[in-house]
Amino acid sequence: MSRDAPTVDIDDITVRYGRVPALTNTRLALYPGRVCGLVGMNGSGKSTLFKSIMGLVTPDSGRIRVLGEPAERARKTGQISYVPQSEAIDWAFPISVREVVMTGRYGRMGFLRRPGRNDQAAVEEALARVELTDLAGRQIGDLSGGQRKRVFVARGLAQGASILLLDEPFAGVDKRTEATITEVLTERARAGATVLVSTHDLQALPRLADETVLLQRRVIAQGPPEAVITTENLIRAFGVDPLAHDRED
Repeated sequence: MSRDAPTVDIDDITVRYGRVPALTNTRLALYPGRVCGLVGMNGSGKSTLFKSIMGLVTPDSGRIRVLGEPAERARKTGQISYVPQSEAIDWAFPISVREVVMTGRYGRMGFLRRPGRNDQAAVEEALARVELTDLAGRQIGDLSGGQRKRVFVARGLAQGASILLLDEPFAGVDKRTEATITEVLTERARAGATVLVSTHDLQALPRLADETVLLQRRVIAQGPPEAVITTENLIRAFGVDPLAHDRED
């Protein structure tokens, strides 16, 4: 698709869980070649937004198009890669790092899921890119928090998806992992991918993101980080200015 056309087009969606609204009249357009930082307090609808883009949640009203198609179809055809929060994963499951990354190739395999030469090469390249080649045979639960995050980033790279969604990939990671993930996301965006990443690190946004979306059950502001992360906008989203102390210093 053209870089002038949105890869993700969210048109006035409302999502409720029972009577509780998670997103209300939300509009958002994401474009290829850009990293978008998603910011909002807990309960602001960030995870629901991810699930809606993936077609895992059906809006009560409004419409989502991903690459010009219904969201569920884009997910099933492997166009969307998702890096979940750590608590959404069973770390005790007996699967190795390489096997997790290989799951990103399943959509390209036949019914028997037998990896071919191209699949093996994509996995090894992805492991090398996130510096996990030496740990490829290790059980996923034996890794550190930062290493685990890099495994799922590698899975997205191996998948070759054009849309990357990452839910808090920097939570609890070391500086090396943060730098590696940031560099990988920047590279993928420059190659034409659409990247949406949620984060609580407001000060890192200018290094990470080309644009920022501030969410509080609807989009409060979208634009360059310096234009979005203002005192007025943060108070609207969080009720307080979480950067007030840093500004005083």
